[in-house]
Amino acid sequence: MGRYVNRLGRRLSGSPCGTIDFHSRLPLQAPWPMLPRVGHVGDQMRDQTHVDGDEQYDRHCPGAGKGDLMPPVTQGLLLANVLIFFLAQQFGPHTVGLFALWPWDTGLFRPWQLLTYAFLHGGLTHLAFNMFGLWMFGAELERVWGTRRMLIFYGVSVLVAAFAQLLVTGVLGVNNPTVGASGGLFGLLIGFAMVFPRRKITPLIPPIPMPAPVFVALYGGIELLLGVTGTASGVAHFAHLGGLLGGWLMMRYWRGQPPFRGSGT
Repeated sequence: MGRYVNRLGRRLSGSPCGTIDFHSRLPLQAPWPMLPRVGHVGDQMRDQTHVDGDEQYDRHCPGAGKGDLMPPVTQGLLLANVLIFFLAQQFGPHTVGLFALWPWDTGLFRPWQLLTYAFLHGGLTHLAFNMFGLWMFGAELERVWGTRRMLIFYGVSVLVAAFAQLLVTGVLGVNNPTVGASGGLFGLLIGFAMVFPRRKITPLIPPIPMPAPVFVALYGGIELLLGVTGTASGVAHFAHLGGLLGGWLMMRYWRGQPPFRGSGT
């Protein structure tokens, strides 16, 4: 899973039909113990967010398929993460000091770190697994939602993950920085399960096909267990859970469901 550093000096080793840690503390080898395969592969009206994603996709994008170009937000996030990773190799510890997510009481926290931490990664493997998940889940969601909704959803997931991590590190007295796109990725994961509830995902361990909502519930339960027990230390499990929470809240907000105003309509 990888271990985090405890000092600053370690160098960081459009159209809805478009032409479809991970999160850990430094330096991290990207943990995706259940790397999935997903079965077959925007901005719609607010009251359509509850519609099954496959039905909505077929209805609005009847000619689209796997050969389509990658949607712009997903493509932009992939390129930005890869570019920033290699730039961080050149600037070393200064990148971590300025842009990783530092706990409140270290004196190194800055407001922009609530977003910038999601573009840093602790290693090439960490980056590769996160970008694979972003491509797998983000591209399909963006084709249904469109660029604006995709960008908002991803940003909220990253922010809620950051606040969750800051809360936990503050309570536990942990002073290590956090990096990785996993907060946004876990948000996309629960969004995918809610938009495409009939999709099957086959994790590597165990290699058993299961509906996307079951996969998310299983993965979330494992993250909660690992976080509470302190197993697999060096991985920001509560940031993962924060990403899940952020994604779930955005889906509830768009659907007008509790705890948001207009729920039940």
